[in-house]
Amino acid sequence: MRAIELIEKKKRGEILADEELAFWIRGVVSDGIPDYQSAALLMAIRFQGLSEKETLALTSEMVRSGEVLDLSFLGEPTADKHSTGGVGDKLSFIVGPLVAACGVKVPMLSGRALGHTGGTLDKLESIPGYRTRLPTARFLEIVRDVGISIVGQSDRLAPADGKLYALRDVTATVDSIPLIVSSILSKKIAAGAGVLVFDVKHGDGAILRDPEDVRTLARMLVAVAERLGRKASALVTDMSAPLGRAVGNALEIDESIEALRGEGAADMMAISTALAAEILLLT
Repeated sequence: MRAIELIEKKKRGEILADEELAFWIRGVVSDGIPDYQSAALLMAIRFQGLSEKETLALTSEMVRSGEVLDLSFLGEPTADKHSTGGVGDKLSFIVGPLVAACGVKVPMLSGRALGHTGGTLDKLESIPGYRTRLPTARFLEIVRDVGISIVGQSDRLAPADGKLYALRDVTATVDSIPLIVSSILSKKIAAGAGVLVFDVKHGDGAILRDPEDVRTLARMLVAVAERLGRKASALVTDMSAPLGRAVGNALEIDESIEALRGEGAADMMAISTALAAEILLLT
């Protein structure tokens, strides 16, 4: 099997078999397939798409590219929230603590800036001394003791997504629905949470602007997550204007702290409480 055969096949709009997708992801992780061939395949997928079956197979293989955390030792419900991104979106820093305060453990694996959207990890790193890369054992200790930890994927957790995430950002393939689904879910499944709630943005500041595309993404996230054994739900929320009052890494952290003190902007808090409520209902 050769990478160029997969590129040709997807370029013609044909279905990639499970073993072909597995070959690609193994090659990405081992560096056996060069970036330029993965970039070509990403672009072919961007134009030709993936079926739900292909998306499920790709996501499963990306999950298996690293370890999957077992959180049963926590003895309490576990949940994670993910946003498809937007301008001024700092909701993870509000929703996560709200849910943790209600007794749900929140192991959150997040990403960096993608396209024009700010990255959760980039915002956290504006806090002096905050480390977004932790050994797995330390990550789990913090979840157990504090109730929530937000870090990035390591070489052991969803490493395939780490490499493809960076490649998508520089190849104009950010807005591919199947690639969005596989990227989000590979991180979330690997982190081990039993409940997943997705904040799918629509509007001028979102990655996807077509309403039908947004609904398709929301449906596919939930469908694939459930096929992989998770309880899941998606809320479609407005990103036609920046959320809250602040835009920028350090400024958004400051605003999140204000929100947790009860001083959050109305639009930001409305979505935050809706997402937190959805998580608590599912757990």
